[in-house]
Amino acid sequence: MEVPSSALPWWLATTACTALPTPAASSIPGRLAFLFLSPCPQRALLAALDLLFLVAALGVTLRARRLSRRRNDDGPDHGLGLDHRAREPLLAKPATTDQAPPPLRFRHGLALAASAVQAAAAVLVLLLLLLALLRRSGTTAGLVAAECAFLAAHAVAHLAAAWVVAAEKNKAAAGAPPARLHPLHLRLFWLATAAFAALFAGCAAARYAAAEPVVPDDPLAFVWLALSLPLLYFAATGSTGLVVDSDGGGRADAAATAAEETYATASWLSLATFAWINPLVAKGSRATLAADQVPPVAPPDTAEAAYALFASNWPAPDSSKPQRPVLTALLRSFWPQFLLTAVLGVAQLSVMYIGPSLVDRFVEFVRRGGELTEGLQLVAVLLVGKAAETLASHHYEFQGQKLGMRINAALLAAVYRKSLRLSTGARRAHGAGAIVNYMEVDAQEVADVTHQLHNLWLMPLEIAVALALLYTHLGPAVLTAVAAIAVVTVVVAFANKLNIEYQFKFLGKRDERMKAITELLNYIRVIKLQALEETFGDKIRQLREEELGWLAKSMYFMCANTVVLWSGPLAMTVLVFGTCVLTGVQLDAGKVFTATAFFRMLDAPMQSFPEAIAAVTQATVSVGRLDRYLLDAELDDSAVEHVDDTGIDTSAVGVEVRDGVFAWDVRGKKQSVEGEDDESEEEKDVEGTPVLETVLKGINAEVRKGELAAVVGMVGSGKSSLLSCIMGEMEKISGTVRVCGSTAYVSQTAWIQNGTIQENILFGQPMHAERYKEVIRSCCLEKDLEMMEFGDQTEIGERGINLSGGQKQRIQLARAVYQHCDIYLLDDVFSAVDAHTGSNIFKECLRGTLKGKTIILVTHQVDFLHNVDNIFVMRDGMIAQSGKYDELVDAGSDFAALVAAHDSSMELVEQHCQVEKPEHFQPTAVVRIPSLRSRSIRKGEKVVVVPEIEAATSKIIQEEERESGQVSWRVYKLYMTEAWGWWGVVGMLAFAVVWQGSDMASDYWLSYETSGSIPFNPSLFIGVYVAIAAFSMVLQVIKTLLETVLGLQTAQIFFKKMFDSIMHAPMSFFDTTPSGRILSRASSDQTTIDVVLAFFVGLTISMYISVLSTIIVTCQVAWPSVIAVIPLLLLNIWYRNRYLSTSRELTRLEGVTKAPVIDHFSETVLGATTIRCFKKENEFFQENLDKINSSLRMYFHNYAANEWLGFRLELIGTLLLSITAFLMISLPSNFIKKEFVGMSLSYGLSLNSLVYFAISISCMLENDMVAVERVNQFSALPSEAAWKIEEHIPSSNWPTHGDIDIKDLKVRYRPNTPLILKGINISISGGEKIGVVGRTGSGKSTLIQALFRLVEPAEGKMIIDGIDICTLGLHDLRSRLGIIPQEPVLFEGTIRSNIDPIGQYSDAEIWQALERCQLKDVVVSKPEKLDAPVADSGENWSVGQRQLLCLGRVILKLTQILFMDEATASVDSQTDGTIQKITRREFSSCTIISIAHRIPTVMDCDRVLVLDAGLVKEFDSPSRLIEQPSLFGAMVQEYANRSSNL
Repeated sequence: MEVPSSALPWWLATTACTALPTPAASSIPGRLAFLFLSPCPQRALLAALDLLFLVAALGVTLRARRLSRRRNDDGPDHGLGLDHRAREPLLAKPATTDQAPPPLRFRHGLALAASAVQAAAAVLVLLLLLLALLRRSGTTAGLVAAECAFLAAHAVAHLAAAWVVAAEKNKAAAGAPPARLHPLHLRLFWLATAAFAALFAGCAAARYAAAEPVVPDDPLAFVWLALSLPLLYFAATGSTGLVVDSDGGGRADAAATAAEETYATASWLSLATFAWINPLVAKGSRATLAADQVPPVAPPDTAEAAYALFASNWPAPDSSKPQRPVLTALLRSFWPQFLLTAVLGVAQLSVMYIGPSLVDRFVEFVRRGGELTEGLQLVAVLLVGKAAETLASHHYEFQGQKLGMRINAALLAAVYRKSLRLSTGARRAHGAGAIVNYMEVDAQEVADVTHQLHNLWLMPLEIAVALALLYTHLGPAVLTAVAAIAVVTVVVAFANKLNIEYQFKFLGKRDERMKAITELLNYIRVIKLQALEETFGDKIRQLREEELGWLAKSMYFMCANTVVLWSGPLAMTVLVFGTCVLTGVQLDAGKVFTATAFFRMLDAPMQSFPEAIAAVTQATVSVGRLDRYLLDAELDDSAVEHVDDTGIDTSAVGVEVRDGVFAWDVRGKKQSVEGEDDESEEEKDVEGTPVLETVLKGINAEVRKGELAAVVGMVGSGKSSLLSCIMGEMEKISGTVRVCGSTAYVSQTAWIQNGTIQENILFGQPMHAERYKEVIRSCCLEKDLEMMEFGDQTEIGERGINLSGGQKQRIQLARAVYQHCDIYLLDDVFSAVDAHTGSNIFKECLRGTLKGKTIILVTHQVDFLHNVDNIFVMRDGMIAQSGKYDELVDAGSDFAALVAAHDSSMELVEQHCQVEKPEHFQPTAVVRIPSLRSRSIRKGEKVVVVPEIEAATSKIIQEEERESGQVSWRVYKLYMTEAWGWWGVVGMLAFAVVWQGSDMASDYWLSYETSGSIPFNPSLFIGVYVAIAAFSMVLQVIKTLLETVLGLQTAQIFFKKMFDSIMHAPMSFFDTTPSGRILSRASSDQTTIDVVLAFFVGLTISMYISVLSTIIVTCQVAWPSVIAVIPLLLLNIWYRNRYLSTSRELTRLEGVTKAPVIDHFSETVLGATTIRCFKKENEFFQENLDKINSSLRMYFHNYAANEWLGFRLELIGTLLLSITAFLMISLPSNFIKKEFVGMSLSYGLSLNSLVYFAISISCMLENDMVAVERVNQFSALPSEAAWKIEEHIPSSNWPTHGDIDIKDLKVRYRPNTPLILKGINISISGGEKIGVVGRTGSGKSTLIQALFRLVEPAEGKMIIDGIDICTLGLHDLRSRLGIIPQEPVLFEGTIRSNIDPIGQYSDAEIWQALERCQLKDVVVSKPEKLDAPVADSGENWSVGQRQLLCLGRVILKLTQILFMDEATASVDSQTDGTIQKITRREFSSCTIISIAHRIPTVMDCDRVLVLDAGLVKEFDSPSRLIEQPSLFGAMVQEYANRSSNL
């Protein structure tokens, strides 16, 4: 048949159903083109598809029927069972679990409608055609008849599809479990229908363009495409919308999860295409992901496996000190995986230049025309090459990330393990803040660098290959590009060298800031009590300013790098084309755009090179820090000889020290060096050998098995050090230490874990109810647990923040007793408990439950010494005397002095006790105390049962707040407009658009000049090109600087807001928020805002503008390719949204699972001594590994999802490019803008990676925006009252008298908790000395907290000198009151900065204060005098000295009202007497309110206030209270008689 002459190829123009008998038509490409692109065969193919689906649907239905019949006819035996099984789900099915909500059921309706509409449309067209057929005859009638047959098949097929969809719902209605996904045959049918619709529409568009449409087919083809797009969506998602994933995940869910494919069980194909993560992505897109829905990592990738590998490859210690042990161990452990990533990198390199090499061939083909076969070959090579590149590049990234994860796990575990072995001096030298940074930041830096390392050698290789290929196109002119590359590399290398220093300083300052914030959080209570927030806040703000200064310098260098690198390819293009013009090389579009395609591809390696250098630099610093830490001094296991206790010989020695000389490692005290060489000084300190200061000399001690030995002595005599040397915590210089049996330790400063009271006592041991009850009883915890709402299930806040000092001490003791050890080392366990409780513990616990155990007790309580087997008296680090009580008293000297001090304090008590006969009085006390107590507890119990409080929770530490769903636009707006409002956003957008425009202008100029349509003018060509390039570079500089300045200012604003908010937060916030939660926001989240976001926001904007412009340029040559863009774009967006909902939750879960790793680590650093003594290192290490693994799960699946998305997006980009290329070679020449073919392809080649980068960077940005969200959560915390209230500033000398009136004071800690103080009414005159006593937990410390307004009263008034203190600003109130707190807190710094934190007193005044508090001699003996260093937590001063220094602080301040919260708990009787004398002398005219456990301390007070269960029980002078039956009288009697009672 003849075809009229046409601008179209014959196979597009013909409506015949058979091919033309020409040579072109009989070739294979001709036949394929006819089959797929001619109207008649296209319809035949569609009809074949419809019939195939009908056959498949029929087959599936018949099979289902047969199975159903077989079940029913399965014989009598099985009938009943099957019938029962079939009915069971109906009976057991919960009413609502799997029922889909209306929006999802609507989705099912849409799928049904989409198929029904297709069928209806086919029927409608069929009717119209039948009408037409009645009026036609001849050949056209034959064609229309064939068309009718095809449409009938199409209508029937879609009716069948609609029936399959409807059947799903009917089946669910009949009680069968609803299907989650549409059947596979249906989804394939929908997919193929959409593909055919696109093909028909494409051909129709071509015929319209040549003005030769086939009517009505071609207009209808566009309508059909629109109707088919929903089918594409339903085919891709597959979800029926009849089932929703329940969050709970019942048994079926669990079973499904178990059966799901994971990385460890996936097939090769699934691994290659990242299909193994599909189930997780599907779950995440349907509902908010819960932590337990994320599968674990594969066994070789767990923290255990990584650490075991790392430890086994750690360099042997016997070799000379290794230079880079961390690096050595990492290379030995992970080289196979490192090699694998290198191989993948080379594979990627080998296919990445296939695309650019084809540009010239395509341009030539389009220009001269050619065989379709040749064109198809070019398209096929392009498709395969780009697909191979996509596969290689994503596996290269994935394996690199996985290697980084394993290295991170190994380092986290190694740093944790080391913290359990670190010597005390080394721990002090590094500081808790820095050690947390090693774990949180440095390990991450080293992990991140692993696959950046490959870029160091891949980049030069990529450039070399590109230049070699270019040489074949442009000849020697290419060599000028080498010059540009050399200049760029030298500049970047030089800039990075300088940048290293700035990075180093920045990290150092960040460590200092984190150390300061850690200290602030640890001692926030004391800081608030003394109104020192501004002092500490200013110190931290100053550090932050310095940190930001170094960061800014570093960032500006990075900006310069970016500009140089971005300008590199542009400069190369200018140089190469300039040289070509000068040397007379003929430039045409093919050569020009081959070159620009290559240079565009050099963009990536040249940009990744400086990033790699920067990352390597930063990692080098981090490796150095980790080396120093992991090589630092550990405790010497051989210092103590441990002998397993066989328990045979009772007279044998339990603990023995012979000729012992012991020292503390005092490094880290030289922290006063400031200024430039701060960092290097620290480096020298940390690296250097231990600095030993001998503390114990000539120690000879022996404690036999089953003995109770006491260690006594003045403050600072070395008592606690003696216990430390027995535990092996000190450096042993000479002598031997032998310990027979397991040891338990109770430290002087309580170490309590964040968990329930029961967990703290069990400490990893199984529960034995009888033993547990006995321990609770003997440690006097029964009453406390009764008073607590949730008993032993009450959760303890971080560092035991919601317990009184006495409760913490007794829980510690209970933990030790429950462990059932052989030897007990107790450091001053009676200091924080009242006399009655102390006596009970001594009787019931030390002499009861622990009878037969070896106990060494450091104590200041002389009363108990009659009842011990042996006493060691310490003086100046030596055992001055030892023996039994009476022997030592007779011998005189040190011990006699201690006893004399105690006796004089007891005289007053004894005088009062002679007023009445003890025999008559004792029973009253014994009867009254329990009855009072039990009555108040019963009252308390009634309160507890109130419904609101029952809804309260035993958890004081609330679960970390986790936003879910999309990061709201509010967060983006907050970040973008924080610094310069909307102007900043507008400026960034404007610069990005203009810059992109200038970039494209240069390529349009190249296209225009080389098209051959105008005469070529070399000087004009190069002149205009250079001008455009220069303008572009200037814009780039301005744009980059603008983004950086904006980013840094925004980061600082966020830090300031968060920090101010935390500083003004009430005490209850710190009680209920673990410090790890605050620290992770102040370190890693703030670093993200500082460094990452500043860079990414600008980049994301630029990327999206680039993608848009690239699509426009790619499609302008063959505009019908826009038809392919729309469905592919929809698919892109669908993939992005599906990925983002999963990735976002994984990022949040990662944040939530990361904080416990740090919390647990911080807790371990503080309790390392206790953990080691109990030999619990392995349990704690395992717990750490579990926490790391739970964090790794999130991280691993998050980046796997990232590669899943990238792989799919790049394949879509490749498909779009291939379609465009196919249309270029197949469309008629009048369709194609030939001059733009080269430019279009050169842009199109970068399209797939550009789309992926744009989408992944925007996803990364959204994930990193979570940091803004988290920091912002802490930027608007509820605030405590104002620090200053201008209208209510008291006079400068207020309070002048010190009168205190408290009226009906009621206090509770938080809104949903019971009252602690239940209506206190007292009046105190100025100058009175008031003692406050009461059982532990009676509300003594709460009363002081209320007077300082750490807790605001629920009701009542507190009036001091006529002013209601609730009307004052907090600082005005707190700075006018003096307090010596229960725990003597010193801050890191010097003696001067501790005694006078605000810096308002002269040296003379400070020396005077030190003299008054009896510390002058000690400080004078130090070479640095007032600048003598105070280590973190005041570790290098004894507890007694710390208490005296706190007293000095108050003496210097000299306030009219002084509070003493068990201020003498940690000192011996003699020092206690001294402190009492000093306070009486220095504060003679002041009002003193003293909480005390030692009865002598309050005996000479004017009045004693007795509290019990939050109520005032007695308030009178001591003598009057003792004369009559009273609670106080009972306490005095108990104290006086306790020595004889024991």
